[in-house]
Amino acid sequence: MEEAPIPCPGERRRDASATRRRLLEAARDLFAERGYDGTTVREIAERAEANQALLFRYFGSKKGLLTEVVAQGGLERLRATPPEELFEASLRSMLSGSATGASDRSLEVYLRSVGRGDEAAGTLRELGEEYQSALATLSGAEDGALRADLAMAWLLGIGLLRTVVAREPLASADPETVCRLVLGALDHVWSARPPDGSEPDGAGDGPTGPRD
Repeated sequence: MEEAPIPCPGERRRDASATRRRLLEAARDLFAERGYDGTTVREIAERAEANQALLFRYFGSKKGLLTEVVAQGGLERLRATPPEELFEASLRSMLSGSATGASDRSLEVYLRSVGRGDEAAGTLRELGEEYQSALATLSGAEDGALRADLAMAWLLGIGLLRTVVAREPLASADPETVCRLVLGALDHVWSARPPDGSEPDGAGDGPTGPRD
């Protein structure tokens, strides 16, 4: 009887890499759909068609898996995106990236998970703080951090109504229509006079430059 061929080290490495990727993708989608606390390690392994033991071998724990999901999706994308493009990129991802297979669902994970358990809080808090810091640079006003929080609240509120509550007409609205309405109004948040009536730096220009 012929002996089965022994996989070479390169093949084993490729298999491990593919399994690790499937586990990350499965965790990303389940965390986005159900939240961190609502997802079990068993469900992640089943969706990835992998053994639970491999999840612990590659990531150490469910929290370790969440950390990598957020790092590879949200934090990598955030740090690679110019601040003036960040809100629009995140909004478009929220509006059209909720389907399984989307490359970045970190804001959906944040939306469904933050504030619902201590285990995930630190990782998700870092993501929220980095978004706020990046967006705060778009206004020259002293209350730029407040304006950034208002922008984040709007972004997450849109995600809540569209993907969690599925409230109409927002749930089925055309992403381009939503972007046009939201981005036009958001320019005013960045450029509006602060409460003391002084003129913020760059007033009158949106984050992407003057508008005609």
